[in-house]
Amino acid sequence: MCFSAQVWADYERYTRRFDARMDINTFVRLYVDRKRGDRIKIPFAMDAAFARPTSPEEQQIHALIQQYNQDEATRLEQDLFKQVKRLNDAQRTLQTRTTKKATEDVRIATSRIAQIKGRLADLRRTALLPRDSRIFPGMVAPVMVWEDGARVVKPMRYQCRPAGKPAFYDRKFPGTYNARRDSLEGFWKAQFGHHHALMVADRFYENVDTPEGNQVLEFEPRTGEPMLVACLWSRWTDGDEELLSFAAITDEPEPEVAAAGHDRTIINIKPEHIDAWLNPDPQDLSALYAIFDDRQHPHYEHRKAA
Repeated sequence: MCFSAQVWADYERYTRRFDARMDINTFVRLYVDRKRGDRIKIPFAMDAAFARPTSPEEQQIHALIQQYNQDEATRLEQDLFKQVKRLNDAQRTLQTRTTKKATEDVRIATSRIAQIKGRLADLRRTALLPRDSRIFPGMVAPVMVWEDGARVVKPMRYQCRPAGKPAFYDRKFPGTYNARRDSLEGFWKAQFGHHHALMVADRFYENVDTPEGNQVLEFEPRTGEPMLVACLWSRWTDGDEELLSFAAITDEPEPEVAAAGHDRTIINIKPEHIDAWLNPDPQDLSALYAIFDDRQHPHYEHRKAA
């Protein structure tokens, strides 16, 4: 499975390279929902793409991001004050007697203070780091779909909740950020052949058991070319609530990925198959499997993730 990926978080890269238009209204709704308190995780690089707005909608998103960051900074500063007080109180206790509670408070508060300071530093910086475009299950990323005869970029959550299923599916099936090729006509039959997407990524990451213990390995095509990751997506609704979400399709591992200790690899389709993948014929599933079989096979070099 694809544990996480470093994706193209800047929608403009999709529009320039793939001649795709942006579904600006869906982006606006996403940022409105986050500002009002919905627990939406957006990578920093995706926020940064709106740093120089050029339209009224982008200006609205930019303002929502600034407001959210200000609110988040205030919340973190308040938490920092609480953790510093917790640490100081525990240290004073330990000066007179050793207690389990005070010892734990020192450990927890020290760790939490470092985390808060790191998060505050992230909110204040402007230079992007590679980790700013890395997504994990549950986070949002831009993906490309086919709509009204054209390629369209939409923001979606990386963990697919199939339409018509209850919201608790996220907990019942936590692995639905990946769709196995051998389950496409079973679990994913409502999406396969109907709702296809493409995620563009530079690297992917996997948890691998090694003699040294479990490690996260970073895989990157030796060619340096971005990966065109075949995905399924769904529009889930419940009254006024809407969720767009997607899953990356995985297949048997490439030889070098298997040699590194992992048993699945994402499907990296060829550029000439983009439109055929995004605009499928549900009556011709064999053509879709043919796209999988004709996929790109760059050698995936790996290293221990930082």
